[in-house]
Amino acid sequence: MSKITKWVLAATLVCGINVLTSCKTANAGNGEASKVVSTELIRTSQSWDGVELPDYFKGRPELVAVKYVFPAGKKLGWHHHVAMNYGVLVQGELTIIGQDGKEKVVHEGEAVVEMVGTIHHGENRGKKDVILYMFYLSQKDLPLAVQHPEIPMN
Repeated sequence: MSKITKWVLAATLVCGINVLTSCKTANAGNGEASKVVSTELIRTSQSWDGVELPDYFKGRPELVAVKYVFPAGKKLGWHHHVAMNYGVLVQGELTIIGQDGKEKVVHEGEAVVEMVGTIHHGENRGKKDVILYMFYLSQKDLPLAVQHPEIPMN
């Protein structure tokens, strides 16, 4: 895992997608202080298809972080999410397809907010593996995804 990937993952876990601003860090090369550059990747209350996200669950939250690796040419089966989730794609391009045919291509370095309660799937149509870090705002015993094997893949 690259230093940039580790930093994005750590900053996202600690601060959400809006990472640290105006932090100082030591420059390993010469001991001088330099500023950390902060780039807000996304701020929204909608999933990638423009649908408003649901209200938070009541009760104790369970935060889950997952690293996904999608080999080139891999299609993930149809599924839906019960809990809100968002992520950062750190390598490759991932195409997300809603059951209604609407598509979203997520490029390297971009953030994405997944659909909640809407059936969809992902595909790696590229030539290199996709690496995606997803963060779920869930609760104990809730599945991260509910699979729909009864829906055929094209």
